[in-house]
Amino acid sequence: MTASPDNPVGTPTTSRGPDASDGSPAVLPARAVPGTPVTGPTEASVPLAGRDAVSAVGRDAVPAVGQDAVPLVGEAASLVAAELVRRADADRESTREAGAAPTAERRRSVARCRRDNAEALAVIVRLHGWPTGEAVGGAASTAALMILLHAPDPGFRMRCRDLIAQATADGRCPAVHLAYIADHCAVELGEPQFYGTRINPVTLRPYPVRRPQTLDERRRDVGLGPLEEQMRALRAHG
Repeated sequence: MTASPDNPVGTPTTSRGPDASDGSPAVLPARAVPGTPVTGPTEASVPLAGRDAVSAVGRDAVPAVGQDAVPLVGEAASLVAAELVRRADADRESTREAGAAPTAERRRSVARCRRDNAEALAVIVRLHGWPTGEAVGGAASTAALMILLHAPDPGFRMRCRDLIAQATADGRCPAVHLAYIADHCAVELGEPQFYGTRINPVTLRPYPVRRPQTLDERRRDVGLGPLEEQMRALRAHG
């Protein structure tokens, strides 16, 4: 797992990035965030008309990303930002309810929420590229990352990882966002993670990390605190 949405140790909240004193973790070039290929989008796209267009696209339309993505500006950017934050809040609330009173129906509700959120994010990404803080604001971009980390489709996560890598290289996305998604994908591929952000829910320890002797240095480079601080906070949150 990355920690739950209500736990600031793992998945970032929509209000600030983890361990950043001002909510804006340092942005580093992609070469400072190793292990993630940097590729651009690959498919043409058309403009998005806001929340209704996002909600109207069904599961069969989960798309690849457009090469000529239409920039998010003005009212469209505001609508997309509000939708991302709303959806991340819905995920957080359904997860809280399922944790407070676990039932099969509430677990299904969490799964439905995350599936629907991922479908909406896929539409946004196809039409506009990755929703960076530059385009939709820091809170909405962090909400998009949370939705991505909970998306059920590994292929979609990996495509977005590459877009986030490019945005990080261009200075449009904080390096800590790439750290989270790079670790998430590495664990799914059975590879060691780079930053220790994925926690084994059984052992409550990070999944294997490459070059552990320099882990805290890498974490510092992307705006994360030492791993032991993360683990203490995780234990404190139960």
